[in-house]
Amino acid sequence: MSKLSDMRKSYERAELDDEAAAGEPLAQFQAWFDEALKVDVSEPNAMTVATVGTNGRPSTRIVLVKDFDARGLVWYTNYDSRKGQELALHPFAALQFHWVELERVVRIEGRVEKVESEQSDEYYKSRPLDSRLGAWASPQSQVISSRAVLVANAAKAAVQHGLNPSRPPNWGGYRLVPEYWEFWQGRRSRLHDRLCYRLQPDGQWLRERLAP
Repeated sequence: MSKLSDMRKSYERAELDDEAAAGEPLAQFQAWFDEALKVDVSEPNAMTVATVGTNGRPSTRIVLVKDFDARGLVWYTNYDSRKGQELALHPFAALQFHWVELERVVRIEGRVEKVESEQSDEYYKSRPLDSRLGAWASPQSQVISSRAVLVANAAKAAVQHGLNPSRPPNWGGYRLVPEYWEFWQGRRSRLHDRLCYRLQPDGQWLRERLAP
């Protein structure tokens, strides 16, 4: 078995040229996301969400982005979960997409807000029935004695709510409103391309190249 210190990969798939990059980050993200879809990246909408707790320590988890536009990036979760509690205290987060097949990483930082209840309702109704019932069944991030608790909760939710469960009041969407974007493209010799976009006071984006 190889030593971890000997494991290396040469990144040679693409480049991120200043002149070819979009003037605004959302357009650049859309272009890269579309390419991730075309090359069949495994779960291209999977992203890491980093939040900060009361003790100042960060925590991360993987969620799925379900929408993005000029207002920000949206995902859905239990508001009583650990990330929900941390966002209630510190409404800022960092997101990261890692598209291994394309040798690319996208990082986004900004403030976080809950999406409108109507949007959460609409998305909740679009989910499979088992997922809708699961939102009622799981006391996310809380300690439970066994998996049997979840199974029993799901059965109870099915009896109580039937085929058309309403959205739980503690479940819905968050939107990260970007203030910083960074696009990383792996390159040979570890001389990677890094372009960042910083939101300026006048609402414009300043694009800069960072050393790898």
